[in-house]
Amino acid sequence: MKRPPLPPFTLDTAIQKVRMAENAWNSRDPDVVTPAYSDDSQWRNRAEFLTGHADIHAFLTRKWHKEMEYRLIKELWAFLGNRIAVRYAYEWRDDSGQWFRSYGNENWEFAEDGRMAHRHASLNDLPITEGERLYHWPLGPRPDDHPGLSELGL
Repeated sequence: MKRPPLPPFTLDTAIQKVRMAENAWNSRDPDVVTPAYSDDSQWRNRAEFLTGHADIHAFLTRKWHKEMEYRLIKELWAFLGNRIAVRYAYEWRDDSGQWFRSYGNENWEFAEDGRMAHRHASLNDLPITEGERLYHWPLGPRPDDHPGLSELGL
């Protein structure tokens, strides 16, 4: 199964790959996100290590059960060959109503078929008030006219 754009990436295809990943994650649907990763994809997410579709699907199911009203923005940081680095921030609330903005960086390595083979994520959670939220679009993909991280000063 090929997942274009394929490596090696150009500036345009790297930006496209980042936005496609952002849109998929904003679906908050593990069945949409998981196929973008190779069958044996390896992840480091905070202190959790995952391998393969079953682990990834279970992780995403837990994540979006806990992180309600999840909205994400990713931005290309750097790319070379089959690797892309991104920075991102997402907003979410927990079941008590406390809002958070989670900031992070990811390093991605892609297989020849365009699926992600390695994902290394580092992130931190910052409690925010509802009034400090910056992401107000309806749940789902970020609208094309919504500012990105740099435009928001993040």
